Amino acid sequence: MRLVVLLIVLLLSGNGFAQSLKSSSHFTAPVIANTAEAPAIITITDSLYDNMHLADYGLEREVFYQAYKGFLYLLGKHKLQNTDVLTIVDYSQSCNNKRLYVIDLVAMQLLYNTYVSHGKNSGGEFANSFSNEKDSNKSSIGFLITGETYFGNYGTAMRLDGAEPGINDHVRDRDIVFHGSNFVNDKIIEERGKIGRSLGCPAVPKAEHTAIMESIKGGSCFFIYHTNKAYAKQSKIINANPNWPAMATADMDATASNQ
Repeated sequence: MRLVVLLIVLLLSGNGFAQSLKSSSHFTAPVIANTAEAPAIITITDSLYDNMHLADYGLEREVFYQAYKGFLYLLGKHKLQNTDVLTIVDYSQSCNNKRLYVIDLVAMQLLYNTYVSHGKNSGGEFANSFSNEKDSNKSSIGFLITGETYFGNYGTAMRLDGAEPGINDHVRDRDIVFHGSNFVNDKIIEERGKIGRSLGCPAVPKAEHTAIMESIKGGSCFFIYHTNKAYAKQSKIINANPNWPAMATADMDATASNQ
């Protein structure tokens, strides 16, 4: 796995920001320590968002901002092992949209953009109800961390761990896992009008799930977004204020590898 590369270089923005990162194989990243530096966070997320053209793929700027903010929060808490990638599932979108985004924060590119299911009791075309309870057959939302892969009922799948107590911390006990499905693809939309739903798992097309898992497994940030007012009020990560966890400045080599 590539060595951690945190894309935060203050006072750089726009194309200059992107070019500075792409042309430098070794740089020092001063990391934001509290929310008083919110303007700098916005500058950074705006630069990443614009340079990766995420709007062209239907991802809203605010969704990316929240995801990246949570990524930094979890990084500061030393919860992430795989810091190269950030996964966003936008459950505010129709299930017939390609609403899963895997973003390479090192190369600054969108690796995967595909369909992803929600739980059958979370809604029809649109998800609108979520749960942390076993046997609810509903999806969970908020910040999760990817775990290990295993072979089970869905073939090769990947465990998930909730990072937000009271919101999604039961996902492992509920067997909410990332897996592939033959009912999540263009063909099913054509036949049935919408992709298949799950028992709460974020399932993706069978043709893509193995490659996606290889990129995101082993402790990366996995954010499931929705415009849910209860979650927005309850989440300590979304509402991290006034202080974020202190994070030390680190020297990082973009071309190095961890074995």
